[in-house]
Amino acid sequence: MNIIEIIEKYYDTRSEAYHILISHSRSVADKALSIANAHPEMNMDIKFIEQAAMLHDIGAFLCNAPDIDCHGAFDYVCHGYLGADILRKEGYPRHALVCERHTGTGISLKMIEEEDLPLPRKDFLPISFEEQLICFADKFFSKTKLNKEKSIEKIQESLSKHEEDSVLRFNHWCKLFLV
Repeated sequence: MNIIEIIEKYYDTRSEAYHILISHSRSVADKALSIANAHPEMNMDIKFIEQAAMLHDIGAFLCNAPDIDCHGAFDYVCHGYLGADILRKEGYPRHALVCERHTGTGISLKMIEEEDLPLPRKDFLPISFEEQLICFADKFFSKTKLNKEKSIEKIQESLSKHEEDSVLRFNHWCKLFLV
């Protein structure tokens, strides 16, 4: 799998969106790899983690997020499942699951219904250790302040605006991955 080749099929290499995607995804991948390497007992797939972390936001260009140079028609919350569709078409169904399940700390059907989110009516919650790890690592980096890692407290504060389960999942991951 050539990650950059896949990204370049969908992003103009001269665009700010491309630069942001590559920079953000590299930060997420590096954090996820560092944690995975510190936990050999979890027997995680290191190669997959790097690939999936680099591709987790590939659907962003289809969304309306002008602050990151994305000018698509969909709400940004849709970028996960849209990216999953892309990766399934590319022949990477396992990587697609990371795209689908990484937004927030995952999005439950309950949250979709309560907040009337424009998403398919199903759970989008990370399941495997690799999915959870990439989702966790992603919370530390924004696309608007590249290369600046957020504190755990800042992440918890941001997640507290959503369902309580989001903060609980994040706190569980702190115990699982940061000890």
